[in-house]
Amino acid sequence: MLIVFLDLTAITFVQKGSVATASIVYIILAVLFGFFIYKLKTNFSITTLIFVILIFLTIIVSQKFPLSFPVFFYNDAKYTADIILIVYAFFASILPVWLLLQPRDYLSSFLLYSVIIICIIGLLFGGYKISYPAFYAFSVNNQSLFPVLFVTIACGAISGFHSLVGSGTTSKQLNKEKDAFKIGYGAMIIEGILAILALATIMILSKEDELAKASGPIIFSKGISKFLSLFNIPQEYGESYGLLILSAFLITTLDTATRISRYILQEFFNWDIKKTRIIATLLTLILPLIITFTNIKDAQGNPIPAYKSIWPIFGTTNQLLAALALLAITLWLAKIKKNYFFVLLPMIFMLVVTLTSLFNIMLIYKFTLIGIIDIILFILAIYLVFLTFKKLYIK
Repeated sequence: MLIVFLDLTAITFVQKGSVATASIVYIILAVLFGFFIYKLKTNFSITTLIFVILIFLTIIVSQKFPLSFPVFFYNDAKYTADIILIVYAFFASILPVWLLLQPRDYLSSFLLYSVIIICIIGLLFGGYKISYPAFYAFSVNNQSLFPVLFVTIACGAISGFHSLVGSGTTSKQLNKEKDAFKIGYGAMIIEGILAILALATIMILSKEDELAKASGPIIFSKGISKFLSLFNIPQEYGESYGLLILSAFLITTLDTATRISRYILQEFFNWDIKKTRIIATLLTLILPLIITFTNIKDAQGNPIPAYKSIWPIFGTTNQLLAALALLAITLWLAKIKKNYFFVLLPMIFMLVVTLTSLFNIMLIYKFTLIGIIDIILFILAIYLVFLTFKKLYIK
């Protein structure tokens, strides 16, 4: 996950310098917002209004000051952006939650709500037609829709990463336990709505449209710019707005994943949370750094970006985490003698889906980097299932 979001964000920054400028200013604004609220104790509503306005002004101003990254590695500026993002993720992992993560996520919510409102208005009053075919094959890249469909549609449906976020960061910010339902369930519903609206940016394209062959971020940003054209917003501003929203959530996932990985590493080795946060973060970021700078090839031997190399296994590992989270809950409910079948059934389904997907990836990639990671995950998943079965049924 760290590799995917690190590489995607770096590519976006290099392709659209104005988005890099806006994203950096946005992070600075988030830090200032946290300082004003928590240290200077300014009025929350007024401070929120001022900073939300500043964020939207940043989108406009950044068009005039696009950031250009110098080239230091492999004649490609993307690697410079990768290094900068790695450094950012390091500090985001060790800084207090109130200083960066919490204010940044809070301000991001206004970007999220605004894009949802704009997309809905655009769909209702833009006069667009559904042009892309709903169905034309029972396969994706020559792979059957099962299990690909169920490891591609994530987050708003079921997500292992969100189970980690819920225990690693969200739980530490709740006023009371009852808020977990509204925040957890409500967030998944909103994310599901956003996924539908993102699909809408593809639905209004025809299959023959050249844009349909572009990357996901480009399709999304251009779709947002089309919806914004109803308000007479110039295309370049609309695209930057769409890419800023995307990069904001990519960066959010990047630094949150870094922090959670650091927590997991510390808990696994029973390290002191405060004293070892620097070394644990450095260890967490070593693998993404190595893979990002490695010359990776696909199953056919063609060189590809790091995120594309990880992408086939990315969705599967996310959903595998969800299956394992359900596995742990099943065991816990059984041990306290509560009904666990309502968790057991979806857990079995998710395990069948993810293990099938891992097996298919194994056949395609064999003993390449992706294949080896896949085999390790497959063995560990089977081992955890065995341990759970042993706890449940073997005395």
